[in-house]
Amino acid sequence: MENKVAIYWFRRDLRTEDNKGLQKALASGLPVVPIFIFDTEILNQLSDPCDRRVDYIHQALISINETLHQYQSTLQVYHGKPLEVFKKIITQYQVQAVYCNRDYEPQAIKRDKVVQTFLKEHAIHFYDFKDQVIFDQSEIVKADGLPYTVYTPYAKKWRTELHSEHYTVAKTDLSNFHKTAPQEILSLSDIGFKKTDLVFQKPEPDLEIIKDYALYRDFPALDKTSHLGIALRFGTISVRECVSFAIKHNDTWLSELIWREFFMQILYHFPWVVYQSFKAKYDYIQWRNNEEEFKLWCKGETGYPIVDAGMRQLNSTGFMHNRVRMIVASFLCKHLLIDWRWGEAYFAQKLLDYDLSANNGNWQWAAGSGCDAAPYFRIFNPTAQTQKFDKDLQYIKKWNPDFQQNIMPPIVQHEVARQRALMVYKKAIENFNK
Repeated sequence: MENKVAIYWFRRDLRTEDNKGLQKALASGLPVVPIFIFDTEILNQLSDPCDRRVDYIHQALISINETLHQYQSTLQVYHGKPLEVFKKIITQYQVQAVYCNRDYEPQAIKRDKVVQTFLKEHAIHFYDFKDQVIFDQSEIVKADGLPYTVYTPYAKKWRTELHSEHYTVAKTDLSNFHKTAPQEILSLSDIGFKKTDLVFQKPEPDLEIIKDYALYRDFPALDKTSHLGIALRFGTISVRECVSFAIKHNDTWLSELIWREFFMQILYHFPWVVYQSFKAKYDYIQWRNNEEEFKLWCKGETGYPIVDAGMRQLNSTGFMHNRVRMIVASFLCKHLLIDWRWGEAYFAQKLLDYDLSANNGNWQWAAGSGCDAAPYFRIFNPTAQTQKFDKDLQYIKKWNPDFQQNIMPPIVQHEVARQRALMVYKKAIENFNK
């Protein structure tokens, strides 16, 4: 067994720079053994061995390991259940403490409690830190101490509380890693996955896109969004760097970063939203849940060109433009009256930047069941949305080139679907109020 060490556990913070938990571990005075765990309880839920997200993580870990080699250290990568991994680690090292950054998803909180309990039984300290958000848990709450459930007042308070120290880069001395011979990390095949077409590059905000973000973000053919969703999801970029950049260059982008934190705190305070409507009355909706229509939506064969273009972009690339995400989600919930949880699960399977809090929050927004002040009768008209945001059909032509051949008639007429949705939603509210 080697000398006394601290463990740093990488999770949703796959970078060595501006990393709060890593900074604290390296300042502890103990040599730091950096680890990552490919959690089998998560990986076993992924059906595609060519999952680009796993490849993204793997390439980010290789990048971290290359950095560590410069400091005569190496990243220890494990494959298994976290508790079982820590049982093994404490037989290899005299572990004094484990450091990590906090996660706010229900399963992650449960995982951490299990690990923390085990470590406490062995007199090992467990320290977690705020890193993936500017404000977490109950730092932004109403005057009565209760969490905000509406974005606008939350964002106002968030902005009021924000000061420069909240987005100051956490400078880190990387010289205190545990010294060991350089090693390669586990391969993708070692964990049951395959190489994909994804190429990891160190993410950074693009000034040309961010400075005009408010002008062009809603036009999918222009592709003028940040594409930093996956980087924020896995922490290959620091949220502090993004907020600092947004403050300097574009307030609308800052609002989007606040939306991200709003949904995170909703999930933290109301974890049941994973399975239930935020507003209970919408659990009374009598969804049609037509499986054949759902399959057509998944394949991009609804007969609505912009809906089909969006789904084909998602299926092909793992990405979909944000404006189009709203259109396809509204279409599934309102036009087809298919439960938002079906769409949420499909996006969870396909999206590179899948994040439980944002995915759940945005799907409930689209369904009208979430923490949103807009009434349930907001129903996007795909044709009107096309005319407004893709009037030259450039996006549609790129991702749905056969749309003009009338191969697929619309599976539902907009006005018929709209009236049906209004009736079903109204009836759900009436039944709830009985």
